[in-house]
Amino acid sequence: MAEILDGREVVAALNEKLQEEVAQLVAQGITPTLAIVRLGERGDDIAYERGALRRCATVGVEVKSYLLAEDATQEELLTVIQEINQDAGIHGCLLLRPLPKHMDDNLVRNSLAPEKDIDGITDASLAGVFTGFATGYPPCTAQACMEILDYYDINVTGKKAVVIGRSLVVGKPAAMMLLQKNATVTICHTRTVDMPAICREGELLIVAAGRPRIVGKDYLAPGQIVIDVGINYDEEDELCGDVNFEEAEPIVASITPVPGGVGTVTTSVLVKHVVEAARR
Repeated sequence: MAEILDGREVVAALNEKLQEEVAQLVAQGITPTLAIVRLGERGDDIAYERGALRRCATVGVEVKSYLLAEDATQEELLTVIQEINQDAGIHGCLLLRPLPKHMDDNLVRNSLAPEKDIDGITDASLAGVFTGFATGYPPCTAQACMEILDYYDINVTGKKAVVIGRSLVVGKPAAMMLLQKNATVTICHTRTVDMPAICREGELLIVAAGRPRIVGKDYLAPGQIVIDVGINYDEEDELCGDVNFEEAEPIVASITPVPGGVGTVTTSVLVKHVVEAARR
């Protein structure tokens, strides 16, 4: 039976620490404040926004919401971002993406000041992840994986780590962050030859493939630590991860559940970044 790396425990510990830090900042006359920019009424955007609002309220972070129509012009959006950049009372900004197709995502995301980029979407923030210098903040989901490892005292120094996925949201930044923790990292992707064999050699797996239950028992070996980033719905409309939990749980040493794992921690990391930005 694998140890379940419960994200809710990580969140509880983060919340307790963040409440103390916010109280200290407020005592200094600084109220950590998050701006949320949303275009249109996409259900997943609204759900993520609600989650962020709840976490902010829990620790005492204030929120300013900017709602634009889905057909808003790019100039209107850039004006809002510039306003946020210039507002010293706003410490971080969450720009909900993907943006409408008529907008230039590269131009828009890089218009956000890196010091307020608490979700790691700007090139400057990503460069900070790759160089190890604190420019902006790492993507929240990749950071959530690290928070789970830290909370459960999982030392990855010298360990063979395998990351499945090479996106800029999770795969690549997670690999760089593992390197900073002195792991030996292999990145697997859709063109990888014999991926199951490579994964079986890993002592730590971070799975961000974006495909339901793609990682089964043929990818796994006893003693492994498995961080499942995936949030999918299968043919029965059941929420599941990228890892087949039923096959993995009897084999591996520890594993994150879906739901209740990485996704649970991600929003708390977002709030943590806002507090860090206010402290900076």
